[in-house]
Amino acid sequence: MAKEVAGLIKLQIKGGAANPSPPVGPALGSKGINIMDFCKAFNARTQDKAGKVLPVVITYYTDKSYDFVVKTPPVAVQLMEVAKVKGGSAEPNRKKVAEISWDQVRTIAQDKMPDLNCFTIESAMKMVAGTARSMGITVKGDFPDNN
Repeated sequence: MAKEVAGLIKLQIKGGAANPSPPVGPALGSKGINIMDFCKAFNARTQDKAGKVLPVVITYYTDKSYDFVVKTPPVAVQLMEVAKVKGGSAEPNRKKVAEISWDQVRTIAQDKMPDLNCFTIESAMKMVAGTARSMGITVKGDFPDNN
């Protein structure tokens, strides 16, 4: 028989660096989930992505057991890595902080594709480019058409 889902918890934790301090401890402790057990499992699963911010969705059940899914890093974090900047622009419409190419946008879109709600790589690229624009990062060149 299937377990009854009690709820979901969404967190963003650095890969390989989950520990019982806030925000992880209070979020899990209030639901009755074993905090150290989760931290060990998360750190073991994300050793290869150490230091990167990773969204995780934890599904917890009425019997205090849980499952978790680790997603790909947020687009904004990947854009800052590629553009080699610390953060986005305070005024993205006036002050630009960096420039990236469409090839870099395609790489990020392909990496993020499983977590996006789109079907083609072109639409994923447009989503990534929109995030870049809102951060003050310009994408140089014209959108590569496949026509």
